[in-house]
Amino acid sequence: MATVELPTLYVDTISLFAETHRPLLLNRAPGPGEEDVPVDSALELEVVDVGVDGIARATTRVWVDGVLAFAGGDSVEVQPAFAGPLAEVTQTVGTLRLVLHPAVPLASQETISVRVVSATAGGEHLLDETYTFTVEDRTAPRLVGVQSLAPKSVRLAFDEDVRVPSSARFTLTPRGAPAVPVAALGASADGPLVHLVLDTELTPDVVYEVRVEGVTDAHGNPVLAPYHRATFKGFRPARPPSRSFQLWHMLPGHNRRDDVTGDLHRFIACLQEVTDLLLADLDAFPDVFDLERAPEAFLDAILQDLGNPFAFELDVLARRRLASVLVEMYQQKGTALGLRNAIRFFLGIEVRAISPFASDTLVLGESELGVDWVLGPSERFARYAFNVEVERLLSPAERQRLRTLVEYLKPAHTHFVDLVEPLPPILPEHWELGLSELGETTTLH
Repeated sequence: MATVELPTLYVDTISLFAETHRPLLLNRAPGPGEEDVPVDSALELEVVDVGVDGIARATTRVWVDGVLAFAGGDSVEVQPAFAGPLAEVTQTVGTLRLVLHPAVPLASQETISVRVVSATAGGEHLLDETYTFTVEDRTAPRLVGVQSLAPKSVRLAFDEDVRVPSSARFTLTPRGAPAVPVAALGASADGPLVHLVLDTELTPDVVYEVRVEGVTDAHGNPVLAPYHRATFKGFRPARPPSRSFQLWHMLPGHNRRDDVTGDLHRFIACLQEVTDLLLADLDAFPDVFDLERAPEAFLDAILQDLGNPFAFELDVLARRRLASVLVEMYQQKGTALGLRNAIRFFLGIEVRAISPFASDTLVLGESELGVDWVLGPSERFARYAFNVEVERLLSPAERQRLRTLVEYLKPAHTHFVDLVEPLPPILPEHWELGLSELGETTTLH
């Protein structure tokens, strides 16, 4: 338990309560259930009799993790394993104070149990109580394994959660030849895992050793030797099992036989590594034009190659979906089905109907010239004009996007006249006490 010097201490409230049993075990340090107790802590406790008998020192025994630490009345009361420089035994009227100082520091992260047995003078009242506390974490994390995930990616595994401070260093050394030296550009911790990003590709199948410095656990314990290093093999990209592309085997036989020193073989091995990397890039090229795995920059190129006519702002997932259905949109252009599908795709709304345009007309015997006269379009225009009816009110941005879609996808000879949205609900005018008049401001609804 850490020692803290307080310049001033105020006690706001003191609560008194009566204890019915005697004697009492008080002033324990570390206290019951305490955590992160320093490994060099002394164990302090007091056995107190609130009556007039006092504590029978000869009957007092203390065990720490099952080991006898104090035997009152013996020639050697404090056992040697707990007789450190701070150990002491003090008895006053009604109180026996014990300070046990372990000669060996407490084990890291261990749960320590302390059992105290005592009695009052005369043996009328007995005490047998056990409590526990937990020691702080002083165990250094260990590097338990390393795995290469990609040509430029390595994952380190530790036996507990770790942190990577800015001062941490990761040194990678090839243990075989020929091999490319690599360095870590960045490191990030994820629980017990640390992911490294390398500056260049690892040589496939060559053994590398990684050495870790400065990585700590959550309590600040650094990684220590010999558990700060581990070996792993360089990443080998997947390749077709039937492929045979060994440069050494492509050389004439007499060149291989003349290579007595092995210099030619080592030189060809260097070229083989570069060749394998090029072949791996070629194998991965389908990911560039695959709609589900293509990088974001290539998605824009794919849409441009397909002649995307829509200038809408879309996220990555929406662009992947658009690239997969754009050709089908072209095929359905000029049809009611294509119009409905495009509006559903871009706006997520359903088109209730695509209805013919119905303008106001003159009613024989009722319409009056200059009063309800409406100048309408020609018969040919009205024949190919239509409205689009939707199920909900749209925002201004949605209206603009819908009009853009309809103008592009409608048949060339047709005319989009109006966007029909549902009217907002009509709120009835209810009666107001003292104001409404029957027959005047009454609406049946």
